Amino acid sequence: MASSLRTRRGGARLRAVALIGIDGSGKTTQAHLLAEALTAAGHRATYHRNAGGRRWLGRLAQRVGRPDAQRLVGRDGLLAVESVLRWLAIALALLSCLVTGRTAVMDRWSACQYASIRAHGGQRWERLARAGYRIFPPPRVTFLLTVDPVEAYGRIERRGTDHESMRWLTAADAAYRSLPEYAGFVVVDGSGTPDEVSRRIRAHLSEWLPDDPAPLAGPPDGTPRPSGGGRDGPVPAQARP
Repeated sequence: MASSLRTRRGGARLRAVALIGIDGSGKTTQAHLLAEALTAAGHRATYHRNAGGRRWLGRLAQRVGRPDAQRLVGRDGLLAVESVLRWLAIALALLSCLVTGRTAVMDRWSACQYASIRAHGGQRWERLARAGYRIFPPPRVTFLLTVDPVEAYGRIERRGTDHESMRWLTAADAAYRSLPEYAGFVVVDGSGTPDEVSRRIRAHLSEWLPDDPAPLAGPPDGTPRPSGGGRDGPVPAQARP
């Protein structure tokens, strides 16, 4: 897999890398770590959090006595707000990196919106969203961090800043796997430590991080790693979404 990625890259400058996945999969932590690693290796990189505003809307909903964002603005209203806010965030991130010449490390990407639409059952919105997001050039690599919804739920509850239902996390997980882009994602298992996941992500970017440590070996007792599915096999992770 790493070899095929190097072949597709062809030595081009690393303009953008995206990390996607359900809430609680470790996107934010890994995006920060990757931006730091690239910068330390001489490739100036900037972290960008391309949020859709759902967490902010959820907090607003609770303040006015509604249980969640969907109960505040309705399903279609939520999908419309998410789509527009995420589009603006991605546009600003790409523009910033175009001007500064930095690599954009994207915490969330357009695929997050498509997955959100599918998980909400609003498929008719997907065609509109895709039409709007089509103008953005795809990242060089898109990492899909996967984690069992049960574990993701526990992480979210422990951080205590928001709440997601098991039903939503399970639907979102299935939505990512159903996307037509799924075959092009580098799938990374998010169920280990932040350092383990970070090292495996960086192993796929060896052209830009040539002095990075080799990928972690298997457990000393020969126990197989848990399977997360995907094109490059499982790779562990932890952290905030």
